[in-house]
Amino acid sequence: MKKENNQELMEKIVSLCKRRGFVFPGSEIYGGLANSFDYGPLGVELKNNIKNLWWKRFVHKRDDLIGIDAALIMNPKVWQASGHLETFSDPLAECKKCHHRFRADKIDGKKCPDCGGELTASKQFNLMLKTFLGPVEDAENTVYFRPETAQAMFVDFKNVLDTTRKKIPFGIAQIGKAFRNEITPGNFIFRTREFEQMEIEYFIKEEEWGEVFEMWQEEMWFWMTDVLGLNKKNIHELNVPEKELAHYSKKTIDFEYEFPFGKDELYGLAYRTDFDLKNHYKEPPYEDAETGEKFYPNVIEPTFGVDRSVLAVLCDAYTEEKDRVVLKLKPSLAPYKVAIFPLLKNKPELVAKAREVYNMLRKEFNVAFDDRGNIGKRYYSQDEIGTPFCCTIDFDTLENDTVTLRDRDTTKQERIKILEISTCIKKQL
Repeated sequence: MKKENNQELMEKIVSLCKRRGFVFPGSEIYGGLANSFDYGPLGVELKNNIKNLWWKRFVHKRDDLIGIDAALIMNPKVWQASGHLETFSDPLAECKKCHHRFRADKIDGKKCPDCGGELTASKQFNLMLKTFLGPVEDAENTVYFRPETAQAMFVDFKNVLDTTRKKIPFGIAQIGKAFRNEITPGNFIFRTREFEQMEIEYFIKEEEWGEVFEMWQEEMWFWMTDVLGLNKKNIHELNVPEKELAHYSKKTIDFEYEFPFGKDELYGLAYRTDFDLKNHYKEPPYEDAETGEKFYPNVIEPTFGVDRSVLAVLCDAYTEEKDRVVLKLKPSLAPYKVAIFPLLKNKPELVAKAREVYNMLRKEFNVAFDDRGNIGKRYYSQDEIGTPFCCTIDFDTLENDTVTLRDRDTTKQERIKILEISTCIKKQL
């Protein structure tokens, strides 16, 4: 199916997500909460698979990266030093007629997109999500939920150095929640006020930044196309114009994906210079072991949105064929790796054998068990949630320990030994 920019396709994906347990509207039984979403049983598996693959590739498989997991709420002085309290804002315009509010840089013209009324002049709106610590709600107890995961990696830089003895170039990685009081969140899980990031701060010497920037550019392309399986034709690079750069950035590339609602940012790659470490440390925090020189390392920052990764993967995988809907997820991302079916529910010996195979395979993989309805409907049900393989236990299984293994994408079926199922699955992961 051609991935066109249309509302109908987006509605189909959102409907599938709720119907099959990928993403639910948050607080739904109480009328919901605007742009708040919960990941259901299948959604959390897909999301965790993405995060685990990211951590394995960028932390476990590299000698030059280590991870941390920092607090969501930090001392407000962190945000003062980083410049967020002063500069982390978007232009806000309000309609004088309906009083709806919009990001001024995301609308065309001077009329309200909802009612056609006149808009006010834009003013800057700080995106930091404010709360209070302690029993008194006053200025002294005001704190902020972090709007990015990056600052903790800068604040903990010296602690990481002291405990790991790493030498530059090296990086710190983190996966975690961030919060932004967005003016106009929307497009399902694309832009929400609570979201999750996979982020790296890679510390280098200033003269190395161009080469390292290109290295991470290639790494991000590999992640998107080879690990997530996104179609390269749906991804575009945007060199962010100088006047639109964040206050800390000297160069930024946005990786944009062609979502059904249009082309928009998926990931970002920024050269943050030495801005952050200089603002957090009065003296250079790094000393070259060979020369004794003390200096502020420069930083390359690859940023990966978890929720946007999930959405891009779902959009790219969603396929309508003649008689079925199939999520052609990479097997490594699929919530279930294989589904086990007894041919008939009312034959205890088949059900017992199917349970035996199910219990064997679930020691290695996340496995589904389904004995509802006919086999054809069960196949299509698993196709719709992206399960790469379906395994049917029938009467021949009882005789010779063979099963029918069906491939999701080709729908071809192969008769194999029970002990060969695991090997067949692993070849696709």
